[in-house]
Amino acid sequence: MNDNVNYPSHYTSHPSGIECIEITQHHGFCIGNAIKYLWRAGLKTDADKSDKEKQIEDLEKAVWYIQREIERLNQ
Repeated sequence: MNDNVNYPSHYTSHPSGIECIEITQHHGFCIGNAIKYLWRAGLKTDADKSDKEKQIEDLEKAVWYIQREIERLNQ
């Protein structure tokens, strides 16, 4: 059974067996979100996008959060 609330497959399918939240909870918001989008890139599907488009979207979101953290640190 797939549990999209407690154990979504795109966060629990890493070959290490580690769940994404076990890593992201030790980081601030922007870095944690960047890790989350990197983690799931290529694992989550969207009915309106091809798998490649969804993967690129997740990678772009990770870059966005990293850039936002860089901007925060430069203030």
